[in-house]
Amino acid sequence: MFSEPCTCTGVRMTQCLNEGAYVMKFDYLIVGAGLSGAVFAHEACAAGKRVLVVEKRGTVGGNAMTELVEGIHVHRYGAHIFHTNDRRVWEYMQRFARFNRYTNSPVANYKGELYSLPFSMYTFNQMWGVRTPGEAAREIERQRKEAGITIPRNLEEQAISLVGRDIFEKLIRGYTEKQWGRDCRDLPAFIIKRLPVRLTYDNNYFDALYQGIPTEGYTQLIERMLAGAEVRLGVDFLQHRDEYDALADKIVYTGPIDAYFGYALGALQYRSVRFEHETLDMRNYQGNAVVNYTDRETPYTRIIEHKWFQFGLDAQGNELPRTVISREYSSEWRPGDEPFYPVNDDQNMALYRRYQALADREEKVIFCGRLAEYRYYDMDAAVARALELCDREFRA
Repeated sequence: MFSEPCTCTGVRMTQCLNEGAYVMKFDYLIVGAGLSGAVFAHEACAAGKRVLVVEKRGTVGGNAMTELVEGIHVHRYGAHIFHTNDRRVWEYMQRFARFNRYTNSPVANYKGELYSLPFSMYTFNQMWGVRTPGEAAREIERQRKEAGITIPRNLEEQAISLVGRDIFEKLIRGYTEKQWGRDCRDLPAFIIKRLPVRLTYDNNYFDALYQGIPTEGYTQLIERMLAGAEVRLGVDFLQHRDEYDALADKIVYTGPIDAYFGYALGALQYRSVRFEHETLDMRNYQGNAVVNYTDRETPYTRIIEHKWFQFGLDAQGNELPRTVISREYSSEWRPGDEPFYPVNDDQNMALYRRYQALADREEKVIFCGRLAEYRYYDMDAAVARALELCDREFRA
């Protein structure tokens, strides 16, 4: 059972540390005000604990944060669509925000040719002219056999086995190699298994019972989660570790695990993303929230038009006279960049396990979230994982 929303006012320190101040002790110091940290902060506060949250950015919300521009909730760090089949997680999130009924149906643009995503009968019809599931299945099987694939050994072979070579070449190869900065033959097969393939005319990208976006944006949702905790923005915990270590009995750390240990064993690999945001003096730029550019030559992976995440606008966007778009450019992570996606190949996972062994010896620290656990979590999985850790901590 989940706790009720927290109503406590939290601990307020009268002076900051660098003023040589009197310091009040907290039960938990939470490093990072993203979704994982916010869930833990809320549950700790509801359990009667004194909670301090520090965040190195100037806003809460982590990569899910949204900002209101021209009446549009702009996803500053990429599209975040909450989707889950976990009823408990969905009901938990409903306590902090009302969600719209947005359905994710991206479009793929390959050198001006447009295709529906995910891979469904719409895509197969557009690619091959087939009309029935049987025709599509036979064409995919023909192309798989032609490629001589029995057991897929990498992403390229897995993709061809799932959807055939034509779709792989036009809709997967270029996009994936831009996204990961590696040849598809050098990427593990499991990455492509996350992409849905359907022999139905269903272009709802997520195979999830519950789906939507907070009507007031993610930043406000996470602010409500953090009510009751003291929150300090613009604080880099790793730069002031000694001072902040002393403030709390326990630490919940949601940042990169290798950074926590000063990269002592070497740096894990991540992919980063750079965003170009542009406000346009038009009502409708591309007619869809998400358009993926799947050729290798286009430098960005996709364009997001944020107003179309807000269910209820008409097809011309007449309620809002301007629009905001974001172009996304994937890049290899380097120190100073924001890490987005762990590169979970064998080499990196072997290094992560060595860091995990160090983390297991940190009795005071709980490592929680995508970067701290070096794994790809969708938002619902991040919430479920944070609640699992809270169950152990507060309800065991």
